[in-house]
Amino acid sequence: MCSHYQGIKKREQMEKYFRSRGLPLPPGADMWPRRLGEFIRRPPEWDSGDEAVPERETELGRWGLISAMTRADNLPRAEKLSTFNARSETAHKSFTFSHAWRKGQRCIIPAEAIYEPDWRTGKAIPTRFTRADGAPLGIAGLWDQYKDASGNWRLSYTMLTINADHHPLFQQYHRPNDEKRMVVILPDESYTAWLNATLQDMPLFLQPYPADALIAAPVAKQDEQARDE
Repeated sequence: MCSHYQGIKKREQMEKYFRSRGLPLPPGADMWPRRLGEFIRRPPEWDSGDEAVPERETELGRWGLISAMTRADNLPRAEKLSTFNARSETAHKSFTFSHAWRKGQRCIIPAEAIYEPDWRTGKAIPTRFTRADGAPLGIAGLWDQYKDASGNWRLSYTMLTINADHHPLFQQYHRPNDEKRMVVILPDESYTAWLNATLQDMPLFLQPYPADALIAAPVAKQDEQARDE
């Protein structure tokens, strides 16, 4: 699972790599659960046939999906749940994620890097994962909207994960006896197909990203301190 990532800092990367215009920068690029971050989706009006509707749009939402089915009296509880990742194997039958799954509300989360803990020494060493070619990561996700305490509609999103017990790289991370998981990193050429996929085709995209196309580097202690300040 991923509970920490770095969003896109340069606006031009949104158009160059994701063909989506960036919004004004969110409060911070260093992302943790429940913070506001960017995700890319197919506009809900796309099927209207209006040529003025773009193929993709960038939105700002809460990292940690809250279902549109959440009642007002259950919102405080829903806001406390760890819904920043969704298990792809069970998302379709989860109360939190099934509405977005059934509605085909898929998204791409743009990231410069993701972080995972390396426990091989017995201590958690933060490790930064980036693409070997220097391009940003496009992570498969789901989005939904919910009513906040004031009755206003808000957007939220989650990253989809898959089993990584046999992945050459990600099998080395997380606690020794825990199941190994990794987020779904999409190949560049599949972005459009992912956003437009049918429910039946969704599993075709939930595949491990090649280990040799990624770089894992321990985070220097001073870098960790700088982020905390």
